[in-house]
Amino acid sequence: MAKNVLHTIRERGFLDGQFLIAMPGMFDTNFARTVIFVCAHSEDGAMGFILNRPQRLTFPDVLLHLQLLDPDEAIRLPSATREFQIQAGGPVETGRGFVLHSDDYLSDSSIPVSDDICLTATLDIVTAISRGEGPLKATMLLGYAGWGPGQLEAEITQNGWLTCPAQEELIFSRDLDEKYDRALALMGVSPAMLSTDSGHA
Repeated sequence: MAKNVLHTIRERGFLDGQFLIAMPGMFDTNFARTVIFVCAHSEDGAMGFILNRPQRLTFPDVLLHLQLLDPDEAIRLPSATREFQIQAGGPVETGRGFVLHSDDYLSDSSIPVSDDICLTATLDIVTAISRGEGPLKATMLLGYAGWGPGQLEAEITQNGWLTCPAQEELIFSRDLDEKYDRALALMGVSPAMLSTDSGHA
């Protein structure tokens, strides 16, 4: 993980642990109809992960790429391990893997990003998951979403995003297609209520 991202994560901001929900008028196709979990927000910028974009790579693909097992071992992996969810976390550093997970697993490199959720971006958690020794709840994300100083605040002011407190169950839900509408429902909003001209429902 990039050093500047680590630095940003350690400085808590008021958007930490919040969902960003893209408004219909979102001009950037990378973020249309996305739900993002903000892991870090400070005067230096912000970073988070898209929670509803599929990733074509499978967990065995990742293990093979990292040379953590050979093809014969991959075939013998338990189904729960083979089906461990991987998502496209954002357009920045898409070759890097990050694991958002419940706080029942901690390593020296794990970083708390909210009261109950941690972020680990080292091979130890990937190895633990492959052995069935990982956290109770987890998802792997390739890449992340990043903003420079003041950029995210400006986008919110310009009605690019709605914000609300994150919900753990939604973060780890495997049903990616429903996450956008479910995130809006947390605010009592339906997609039909949203206007591209206003950030308030």
